[in-house]
Amino acid sequence: MDYMNGAFAAATIQTFLFWGAVIILVLGCVLGPRYIRSRERQRLYELMRTAYEKGQTVPPEVIAQLSAEPQLDAAPRQSGSGSADPDLRRAVVLIAVGIGLAGLGLGLGWGIGTVSAIGGTITGGIIAGCGAIPGFIGVAYLLLWLVSRNHPTPKA
Repeated sequence: MDYMNGAFAAATIQTFLFWGAVIILVLGCVLGPRYIRSRERQRLYELMRTAYEKGQTVPPEVIAQLSAEPQLDAAPRQSGSGSADPDLRRAVVLIAVGIGLAGLGLGLGWGIGTVSAIGGTITGGIIAGCGAIPGFIGVAYLLLWLVSRNHPTPKA
């Protein structure tokens, strides 16, 4: 390996930039909504404090919203629907992700296999194996949906 021509340094910088961008993207998708909810909650606290300082009554909706647990599920639930529909949606999405990763592994395995059969088999197998993880989680959600469909939840 020739360290003097700068190719090694360029490849290292490219690798760090790529993985840095991936980490920033994932953190943005995970922490962004939390930050937005935190700002909204802070505005509600300020509204409630200002109302108390001016001697006004705080609407019960504001107090209920502050005391409520934050919703993890972004989609609002329909009244009367149990947990079966979100399970089915998650199942379909996760199975599709698993199939997509398996297809990616197959394609990369075939492409790399034109140069090196062993490299193509290893690469394709690893990526397709990674696709099995969300795929089987999706199958578990599908089974949960099937079980909850046969046993309706009592309405409150």
